[in-house]
Amino acid sequence: MIFDKLFKRTKPEQEKLVCKKCGSETVLSEIVANNMICPYCGAYMRMSARSRIELVADTDSFCEMYSELSSQNLIDFPDYDEKLKKAEAQSGEKDAVVCGTCSIGGTKTAIFVMDSGFMMGSMGTVVGEKITRIFEYAAENRLPVIGFTTSGGARMQEGIFSLMQMAKVSGSVKLHSDAGLLYIAVLTDPTTGGVTASFAMEADITIAEPKALIGFAGARVIEQTTGEKLPQGFQRSEFQLEHGFVDMIAERPQIKNILANLLKMHEVRL
Repeated sequence: MIFDKLFKRTKPEQEKLVCKKCGSETVLSEIVANNMICPYCGAYMRMSARSRIELVADTDSFCEMYSELSSQNLIDFPDYDEKLKKAEAQSGEKDAVVCGTCSIGGTKTAIFVMDSGFMMGSMGTVVGEKITRIFEYAAENRLPVIGFTTSGGARMQEGIFSLMQMAKVSGSVKLHSDAGLLYIAVLTDPTTGGVTASFAMEADITIAEPKALIGFAGARVIEQTTGEKLPQGFQRSEFQLEHGFVDMIAERPQIKNILANLLKMHEVRL
């Protein structure tokens, strides 16, 4: 389980979390039962990829794909091997995305879910390869794609190989789109950098969780570049909705029903 920056862990034996937003202390099991949302102030905490899959997939319907893939130190970046091992130990994943198929409300779909617990969901070659493969599989098997994004951007430890994934995944999204199939992206906190500049913003329907940070460059960089003070709430979901960058904001407890209804509406008849 990945704990959001809004929360901090107390002593392990107490199994409690303290919300940094409102200061309330909550038993861990209660937070989990509440979909990783503070029951007092409604602050969202980040979820692991598998927790999200459990949230939206029909019971026992998820079948994982490409789980054998793991990142390599392609350019001999200092300490990268150690960071990969640490990220795997902390997150329980081999890389920052989990892919597969499942049914949501009875409709079969391909799904990929990024995991901020693995190097802040950064996009390296394995992330790009797995998402590319799931779009290609979905195109071949006439399936829609549901994608949950969360990322700090391209993985600097893989240099240009990481940046190349933007075009690579975008090509597979186009292949899937040309087949007349549906792609729904759910943007969670944070969705930034190269992920935002590519497949996160290429969906037919773009949904965001409340108050999620969504943008390419950071607000400080933009202010320094433009010399202008940015408006309050800049790059948050609500700002992006107001300016037409997302189609809707969905509360976490309702996301499964929303996805199920959208999938039914756009179901492909084979």
